[in-house]
Amino acid sequence: GGGGRRGAAAQTLQAMSYDKKKKVTVLDMNKYMDKSVRVKFMGGREVVGVLKGCDALLNLVLDESQEYLKDPADPYKLLDETRPMGLMVCRGPSIMLVCPTDGMEEIANPFLQEEGEEGED
Repeated sequence: GGGGRRGAAAQTLQAMSYDKKKKVTVLDMNKYMDKSVRVKFMGGREVVGVLKGCDALLNLVLDESQEYLKDPADPYKLLDETRPMGLMVCRGPSIMLVCPTDGMEEIANPFLQEEGEEGED
């Protein structure tokens, strides 16, 4: 008779504990708060801005943000040109990478082989 009721309560309790587990995020973004970060999105877009907030789903709020424009001839190459985006919300599921901009420098590609070097091993 009363077994169905207990089952529903157990399911509710299980759902509540599942919700609590889901909200724990792996990354601690608080150390990057009010610092400049670079965000890469699925699809190749990149923006730089000051991190102002985030949530458990890794949705980010950036201020003073700028998007790096792509080379029209080569969609994989970013130009030094930027366009101002201002205050923006970045959807967590579409973010691939978040990194601080300080201490970041561009290096030559060590895996890129020059012409004629390929078969000389």
